[in-house]
Amino acid sequence: MSDPWTDRWNERYNKEEFAFGEQPNEYLKEQLEKLKIGTILFPAEGEGRNAVFAAKLGWNVSAFDISIEGKKKAFRLAEANQVKIDYQVGELQTLDYRSEQFDAIALIYAHFPAEIKSYYHKTLSQYL
Repeated sequence: MSDPWTDRWNERYNKEEFAFGEQPNEYLKEQLEKLKIGTILFPAEGEGRNAVFAAKLGWNVSAFDISIEGKKKAFRLAEANQVKIDYQVGELQTLDYRSEQFDAIALIYAHFPAEIKSYYHKTLSQYL
C-alpha cells in the first residue's frame, strides 16, 4: 500500500533539478563552520545538500528521509563532491540509531505530519 506522504516527496525529488538547490542552507553553513567536527545526523534530509556540505567539512554524516528518490539524488551529489554519507530510507521509528550517538543533529526545514512532530523532536534529542 502506498503512503501519500512518501509519494509526495518521491514525486517532488524525481526530477532532474534539485528542489532546493545543491548549496547548503545558509544558516546551517554558518553554524557548522563554528562547531568542532564530529558525528552529525540529518533527519528528513531530502536530496542531500546539507549532508554533503557537512561531509565536505569533514563531518561523519548520517542522514535519513522517507524518499528513495531523495536518497538517489543525495548519493549523486555526494559522488559529484567526492564525499561519502550514510543515508537510510525510512521513518525515524524504523531506523536503528542509539542514544548519544551523534555530536550534532541538523533539522533544517523538515516537514513532518503534525501528529508526529513532538515524538520526532523528543526522540531526536535522545541521540545527542
